[in-house]
Amino acid sequence: MSKSILIVVDTQNDFIDGVLGSEQAVDTVPNIVKKIEEFNNGIIITTQDTHETNYMETPEGKSLPVPHCIKGSEGWEINNDIMSAINKRISIEGISTINVQKPTFGSIELATVVNNLVRSTDEDINIEICGFVSSICVISNALLIKTMLYDLNRVNISVIKDCCAGLNDYNHEAALEVMKSCQINII
Repeated sequence: MSKSILIVVDTQNDFIDGVLGSEQAVDTVPNIVKKIEEFNNGIIITTQDTHETNYMETPEGKSLPVPHCIKGSEGWEINNDIMSAINKRISIEGISTINVQKPTFGSIELATVVNNLVRSTDEDINIEICGFVSSICVISNALLIKTMLYDLNRVNISVIKDCCAGLNDYNHEAALEVMKSCQINII
C-alpha cells in the first residue's frame, strides 16, 4: 500500500496573472485543477509565498524589487479555480490538507512537515510537486524535501512538468533539468 502527498506550491494570484504572472502560469492553472480533481489517497499541502508590507526593505525585496504576495492582499490569495478544486476534494472525498505560509523561496517548515508525515509511517510514499515559479520556489522546495528524505528508498519524489510554470520557458526547462540531475523525477 502507498500514500500520496500532493504539494501545490505558490499558486497565488500574483504568480498567475498578477505582478509576477506569466502566460505560461495562466495556461497551467487548468492542468493543476485537473491534477487536484484526480488526486486521492493522501494529503494536499499548499504553500503561500507570504510577505509583509515591509517587503521592499527585506533582502529579497532589494534583489527582486516587485512587491508581491503581501499577506492579506488579493495577490497573496490562492487562485480561485485551484482553491475550489481543493475544497471540493475536501468536502466530497475527505482529503486532508495542510497550508504552509513561507517567507522565502524554500520552506524549512514545509520540508519538516513532509519529513514528519513520511517518517510517521512505513508505507511507500509518492510525493508530487506542482506550482509556481518552477525556477525559484518549486525547485527550492523540491530540493529541500529531497535533502530531508535522502535516506529513504520508499519515497518517490516527482515534479509534474505540465503543472508548473516559470517566469519564462527557458528558466522553466532549466529548472526541470536541474531537478532531474538531482534525482527528482520529472513526469
